[in-house]
Amino acid sequence: MTVNDTHRPRILVTGATGKTGSRVVTRLRQAGHPVRLGSRTADYPFDWTNRNTWSAALEGIEQVYLAFQPDLAVPGAPDVIRAFVAAAKTNGVRKLVLLSGRGEPEAVECEQIVRESGLDWTVVRCSFFAQNFSEGAFVDYILAGEVALPNGDVPEPFVHADDIADVAVAALTEEGHRGQIYELTGPRALTFAEATAEIAAATGREIAFIPISRTDFVAGLTEYQLPTDVISLLDYLFGTILDGRNSATADGVRRALGRAPRDFRDYARETAATGVWAAQEAPVH
Repeated sequence: MTVNDTHRPRILVTGATGKTGSRVVTRLRQAGHPVRLGSRTADYPFDWTNRNTWSAALEGIEQVYLAFQPDLAVPGAPDVIRAFVAAAKTNGVRKLVLLSGRGEPEAVECEQIVRESGLDWTVVRCSFFAQNFSEGAFVDYILAGEVALPNGDVPEPFVHADDIADVAVAALTEEGHRGQIYELTGPRALTFAEATAEIAAATGREIAFIPISRTDFVAGLTEYQLPTDVISLLDYLFGTILDGRNSATADGVRRALGRAPRDFRDYARETAATGVWAAQEAPVH
């Protein structure tokens, strides 16, 4: 007997074009689940900064992958999450899967809002994404051959975005994940200097790690013309969260999926093979 798609849960994926949201969308669609994209350019435009867009995006939705942009650590995030959860309940949503940040007090407050919502919930609490080196703020550093960051000697168990997506999809589509907080990390902690060395080895390029102050870090990000909110977030993460509090690994991937998390070395090799880190040749005049 085939399952009628009209009776399958309809899922809204917020942050649908982001590192994890795009992967969640791909996995859900491959499995045949009806998905609505939560982004400003979607058929039902969704914008975290415009609450008038929320109801249309939530209409008919039963489950939500809740990936707040830019991060739950930014000022005002709990107020937005509280309002969104209320809108979700009003529109008949039954389950929330929240993407959260490890070691962030503000994120814990947002987690509590979701946990006390009266809806089914799962929290996916993550360490620093490996993909920040290839799909985020640090890709230009890798391309330039110099990674200049503060706190370069603090170990961080970088988590693979594919692992995050696998856990999120399991929580959205399988039984047994209700009321769980999955703390996701990679299998080992590396310093940013060690992570840079792993990428250098995978690419066969010389990529230097240069320890700098937070002041110089912010100045460099500003020179790269990153958005102000992204600069503020990265400064917060390196100045507050990346202080060693998150250096220990956690077992969330194994608890959720029954397997080990992907290693950073595998991430570096797979990503290098795509050519995204290939050195840029100077134009010929």
